[in-house]
Amino acid sequence: MPLTYKQSGVDIDAGDELVERIKPLAAATRIAEVVSDVGGFAGLCRVPPDVEEPVLVSGTDGVGTKLKVAFATGVHDTIGFDLVGMCVNDIVTCGARPLFFLDYFGTGKLEVGVAESVVRGIAAACKECGCALLGGETAELPGMYAPGEYDLAGFAVGVVGRARIVDGARVGTGDVAIGLASSGLHSNGYSLARKALLDVRKLGLGDRPAELRGRTVGEALLAPTRLYARHVQALLGAAVDVRAMSHITGGGLPGNLPRVLPEGLGLRLERDWERAPIFGLVQEAAGIDVAEMRRAFNLGIGFVFVVAASDADRATDVLRGLGEAPVRMGRIVSVEASRAFEDRVEWPS
Repeated sequence: MPLTYKQSGVDIDAGDELVERIKPLAAATRIAEVVSDVGGFAGLCRVPPDVEEPVLVSGTDGVGTKLKVAFATGVHDTIGFDLVGMCVNDIVTCGARPLFFLDYFGTGKLEVGVAESVVRGIAAACKECGCALLGGETAELPGMYAPGEYDLAGFAVGVVGRARIVDGARVGTGDVAIGLASSGLHSNGYSLARKALLDVRKLGLGDRPAELRGRTVGEALLAPTRLYARHVQALLGAAVDVRAMSHITGGGLPGNLPRVLPEGLGLRLERDWERAPIFGLVQEAAGIDVAEMRRAFNLGIGFVFVVAASDADRATDVLRGLGEAPVRMGRIVSVEASRAFEDRVEWPS
């Protein structure tokens, strides 16, 4: 009997079924600039006509070992949300409006229901931040992945007018840093968090330690990455003098905020803020040093705006109008040119 592709581990029919299931999810994210539908060889999207001297902005990322938590819990409908957040939150830091998103889903054996759940999360996040799910790639690769596992990568493209690019060049001493809360770990530090909680403290993903206030360990670890695109557009649309923006990912505040500050400037934090209890649980579980926590996790702040001091009150009001509780974290100060990159964030004593 002749060998078939399906017998070698690749089910073309399953792939076709997934495409059909994805089509309505992608259609729900369609924006005016899209000129193609899912299913062709490429996605087509116009540059918005009202953007003067348009500059395209791109970013790509994954969700790291947070995937391991999704595999272990069987919860797959939020990990795609994380994927969009990790990419879109990056490109909006320069003032871009996100236009479209592409995904890559690779697995050893395609489980259509699982893949559909992942894409459903991607589509929900795209819709929330106003960008189109323009296409992607699903690859069934027998022998490449452990049974029941998959990998994800995302690609986001946005647009910003050349004169409206926010690049941190205008940041000066006295400017104010305003933070927006994270939902938890977002998609960074999971190798350390899993080691601390599952290996050191011997917690199970279904356990409900008192520190998590009724949530299971799995639920706290899978809290979806927050999206900040609408907050960025709201501040820029209100003509707030936003001078820099930073997405707080791996490396925490010390490893991310200095990336958008000119040489010789740093952030002096003037207060602490509330954070999800998962951070305290992780730290306590393995006795992790404070400095290590600061460089591995976002510690409760997912996105930072640096604004002119004269616009700080207005920025705070705009963000509160979106239902946020913005945190005035501190001010930009001069620092020694010889100071190490990560030491340019000064923590309260």
